Amino acid sequence: MLEKNQKLGEILNGMDRVMVAFSGGIDSAFVLKRAEQELGASNVLAVVVASELFRNEEFEGAVQLAEKMGVPVHQTEIKELEQEEIAANTPESWYYSKKLLYTHLNQLAEKMGYAYVLDGMIMDDVDDFRPGLKARTEAGVRSVLQEAKLYKREIRALAKEIDVPVWDKPASCSLASRIPYGTILDKQKIYQVDEAEKFLIKLGFNMVRVRHHGEIARIEVLPEKMNGIIEYREKIDLKFKSLGFSYISIDLNGYRTGSMNEVLPDQTIVG
Repeated sequence: MLEKNQKLGEILNGMDRVMVAFSGGIDSAFVLKRAEQELGASNVLAVVVASELFRNEEFEGAVQLAEKMGVPVHQTEIKELEQEEIAANTPESWYYSKKLLYTHLNQLAEKMGYAYVLDGMIMDDVDDFRPGLKARTEAGVRSVLQEAKLYKREIRALAKEIDVPVWDKPASCSLASRIPYGTILDKQKIYQVDEAEKFLIKLGFNMVRVRHHGEIARIEVLPEKMNGIIEYREKIDLKFKSLGFSYISIDLNGYRTGSMNEVLPDQTIVG
C-alpha cells in the first residue's frame, strides 16, 4: 500500500498544473489531497460540477469540502437531461453522461491553463459495469489512482492517515441509477427518488436506495435495518404517496449499489 502511494506521488510529480474532477467523495478527495501535497495548492484546482442527476446537497458539500482542504475551487454545471442519449436511460447512457462531463472539463482545462484533468476512478471500478472508462480514455483524462493500482480499502486507510475528512464516507451515485434502464429520465422521476431517499436518511437510514418502478418504490436498506422500515411504515407510506408512488416495497436482498445492473445480460456492453 505504501509503495502504491509512493507511486501515486511519482505520477503526480510528473505533472504541472492539474484540475481535479471533485465530487466530494473519498476517491476524488484523496486525489485532491495528494495532488496538493505533491504540487502545491496553487497548482491544483478542484472543479465541482452541478448535475441534474445528483443531489444538490452533494454539490454544496463538495464545494465546502474543497474549500476546507485549502484548494482553489471552480463551480460549474452540466445539463444531462437535455441530451437525448442520456435521457434515454440505456446502459450506453452512462457513457454519454461521462462523455459530456469529460468534454466540459477538458474545455475548462484548456481555457484555464491546466495541463491535466484527473478523476477519482479506482481499481475496483475495472471489474464493475463502468461505461465511463471508455469515455475517460477517449477524453484523455487521467485516473491516477488506477495508474497507481489503488483499491478502495487502501485509499480509505491512506486517506485516514493524512486526515482527509471524508475517509469513511459511503459511496454515492447518480440518482439516475435508481431508475430501470429503458425508462426515460426526467426531472420528476429524479425529484421523487431524491425526496424519498432524503426522507429515509432523516429517519436514520444512511445506507439506502429507493428504486423507481413507476407507481412502485422499492426500498433497499441493510438487512438489519429492515425492521426499522416496518416501524416507520405509516410515515413512509404517507410521504411516498405524497410524492406520487402508489405502492411501497422492501427489497429482501437489502442495500447494494448497482442493483439495476443485475438484469443486464452482459455487463460489458460499453466500456
